[in-house]
Amino acid sequence: ELPKFLREHQIRLVASMPCYLEENVCAQRGKGVYEKSIAAIKRLNSLGYGSNPELPLNLVYNPGGPFLPPPQSALEADYRRELGQHFGIRFTRLLTITNMPLGRFRAHLSHLGQGRNYLALLQKSFNPDTLSGLMCRYQISVGWDGTLYDCDFNLALGLPVNHGAPDHIKSFRAADLKARRI
Repeated sequence: ELPKFLREHQIRLVASMPCYLEENVCAQRGKGVYEKSIAAIKRLNSLGYGSNPELPLNLVYNPGGPFLPPPQSALEADYRRELGQHFGIRFTRLLTITNMPLGRFRAHLSHLGQGRNYLALLQKSFNPDTLSGLMCRYQISVGWDGTLYDCDFNLALGLPVNHGAPDHIKSFRAADLKARRI
């Protein structure tokens, strides 16, 4: 029922699709995730997401290791070609994110002995011009149980929306969330 609910309320979607190649997604997220992701995106496409301007479907790439993402425009062209040719998938745009050293990724960096090097890479690559466009300023993430988070990173940390703003989808109020303290 969720996809129909999203369409009826014209919810703008941002969906994680860490790569257009099955082997990369499976390595990053586990066996079977790629097929489930493709099926979910095709279901959303069948409801108009990705082709109807009122129903944008943005996909998100994030690197599978301790490195920065490639240029967004070139990668978006690859996603369109591969997902379109193989699955007939349509999407509005591709967003690239840089992994934060949290959760499993942090543990993986520690295992590789790359934690300090990755933090140095992030610090060296920091661009203050990107702050106004941070995802936590303009969107929320919804956990599997309906809990609301400022962004995907806070979801990974288990830090729900707070400071009096709605913290669950059942109490969703756009105006309150727009004015929330992050």
